[in-house]
Amino acid sequence: MQIKKNEVGITYGEFQDSSGHTCSIQESSKASEPCIWLGVNDAAPTIMCRDAALIGMTPETDVGTMPYPIPEEVNLHTRMELSQEQVRDLLPALQHFAETGELPTGSI
Repeated sequence: MQIKKNEVGITYGEFQDSSGHTCSIQESSKASEPCIWLGVNDAAPTIMCRDAALIGMTPETDVGTMPYPIPEEVNLHTRMELSQEQVRDLLPALQHFAETGELPTGSI
């Protein structure tokens, strides 16, 4: 991942998750404390094709999923705004997963 600054000077980086979704990490412009944004860039909502027909959509098949259109006026929250403390709290679980492939159990 390459970290760079956008046109207004905010530092960010984009990457693909294991499912191929474009994600990003970005400094927040929150004035009260340093924070970062982390998550997928687009919610890309889908619906099971068999369920789409039940709500009046016309699926091409009855298996799998299809895009579910969301009006532009609707906002979907796809990214977390994390404080430094929250990132510190997550690091032990992330480090354990990086080393073992599993999340730790119990308190960390």
